[in-house]
Amino acid sequence: MESGQAVKIPENFIKDAEFLARGAEILPGGVMQLAKKLKKASDNNKPLRVKLGLDPTRPDLHLGHSVVMRKLKQFQKMGHQVVLIIGGATAMIGDPSGKSETRPSLTKGEVDENAKTYLEQMDKIVDISKAEVVNNADWLHNMNLPELLKLASNVTVAQMMVRDDFSKRYSEGRPISIHEFFYPLMQAYDSVVVNSDIELGGTDQRFNVLLGRDIQQAYGNDDPQMVILNPLLEGTDGVQKMSKTYPDHCISFTDPPREMYGKIMSIPDELIIRYFELITDVTPGEIQLYKKQLESGDINPRDYKMKLAKTVIADYHGQEDAFKAEEEFINVFRKKGVPEDMPEYKAMEGLSLVDFIAEKGLAESKGEVKRLIKGGGIKLDNEKVSDISANINFNDKNSLILQVGKRKFARLLRAELI
Repeated sequence: MESGQAVKIPENFIKDAEFLARGAEILPGGVMQLAKKLKKASDNNKPLRVKLGLDPTRPDLHLGHSVVMRKLKQFQKMGHQVVLIIGGATAMIGDPSGKSETRPSLTKGEVDENAKTYLEQMDKIVDISKAEVVNNADWLHNMNLPELLKLASNVTVAQMMVRDDFSKRYSEGRPISIHEFFYPLMQAYDSVVVNSDIELGGTDQRFNVLLGRDIQQAYGNDDPQMVILNPLLEGTDGVQKMSKTYPDHCISFTDPPREMYGKIMSIPDELIIRYFELITDVTPGEIQLYKKQLESGDINPRDYKMKLAKTVIADYHGQEDAFKAEEEFINVFRKKGVPEDMPEYKAMEGLSLVDFIAEKGLAESKGEVKRLIKGGGIKLDNEKVSDISANINFNDKNSLILQVGKRKFARLLRAELI
């Protein structure tokens, strides 16, 4: 309020806030509060500092990560400052959000190794050259005991136990380690250090990012960060959130185009629009048209999945690879052909098929190979393998085409011919 009257927000700031709010939850105050924040930044000629923390617990990023990264890209295109925090300290604890048990701690070496590929992968979405990149190990590892006690004094155990994951684990008698309480505190303190105006996260980060507001205020910031919570993208099964824990349902940035295409084609029809909304730059108008046509039955859902697959692959691998992946998919799955390009392995006559597939990494484990065989998911020269004790037999052939599941193919060459 100014002079007893509400401050009028120009329409352009409201439109920008509505665009940034697409598919997300804005706290506190929603779109209008975000519009005020945008106007204040413009009036002061001071870009907003938009924070995203990344814990390099695994080396690969997946399309679920891209949801929040695309939001970063939108802020960046509006001229605001993206602040990327590599969680060199927090990753060594592991975020307990949504976890039913204590996460194993990572070593500094593991964190550093995983972090190497993060920025390179992120650069496919966010302009890393214009981002401010910092590592929270630079300040968190240097905190002394009085500083740590001061930070911890701002939150009660009762506040921590409000978190669903902690309260559920406590009620079920599952252990909660004291160090896990420090994760949200450390993430919140990052907001103090980088002086963030906006923090982005998934909906599972609600407690952590809102705590950042409280800690900023405790350290003297009377205009704490707003938070933007983005939806969690389901994996290709349409049930579990996308995670490297479930590799069959996870689409990584680094997946080969052919594999990425096949995975997208396997998503349930109900996810087509959601994927377009969350992981592509397709306009709201186009999405409404797609939705109308799908609901009316005017178009086969498969056609829109193909469009989605090409769009996504073009973002991560380029248009040429997107077209090649589509051609190969049509050849393999519509025409019942085999890929032109596939790995080749030499194989000994009589070798256990289960052992071979697991050893070459064509399946996660021998147990998975056996499950695939029982479900009719393993073929040799287009013939289903039904016996889990089957061996590789070339008979009078020099090579065999092995198919594992719907998307993995390999050419087996008789070993003595190599």
